Amino acid sequence: MSAPPYQAFLLVDGYNIIGSWSDLKTSRDRHGLETARHILIESLVNYAPMVEYRTHIIFDAHYQNTPSYSEEYTALVSVHFTAFAETADTYIEKFCAAFKNTEYQEHSSRLIVATNDRAQKLTVTGYGAECISAQRLAGEVETTSRRVKRNERSSKKSAGRFLFHALDPIAQERFRQMRQGK
Repeated sequence: MSAPPYQAFLLVDGYNIIGSWSDLKTSRDRHGLETARHILIESLVNYAPMVEYRTHIIFDAHYQNTPSYSEEYTALVSVHFTAFAETADTYIEKFCAAFKNTEYQEHSSRLIVATNDRAQKLTVTGYGAECISAQRLAGEVETTSRRVKRNERSSKKSAGRFLFHALDPIAQERFRQMRQGK
């Protein structure tokens, strides 16, 4: 799957973000880590195309004796699980160090790391990456989500003032058939 053009490459320290966003922390505590991971991934799958960020979410192996692997969710969002004994911090630092020599850099010279880890921020900025806090990322994701919903509402309103125009095409066709007695 080839990635569409993007404005920046965003690396997300997954468990750091889960531990920092209150709704994800609550979800993790009530329903488990996997649920919180899925909510974070879904949020970023919706966010990435709106801001045109190629997004890579990194999770530690989390005490699992497994090799590293990646999952591509969309053309712009993928998730990487590190190998046993490799931290997300290590993965992010290696990625930042190698970024200038990868095909990603051909599309955008902007590399952004989302984390609240102070030592991580200092290290990656040394490689030329920008850093944003978990709270700033949460705010941007929420703002983008609200903007999309507002645009969807306004496009529905402009379709006409009749209920018929708010129906999906299949429902509209069924309604036409009912009116014609079919």
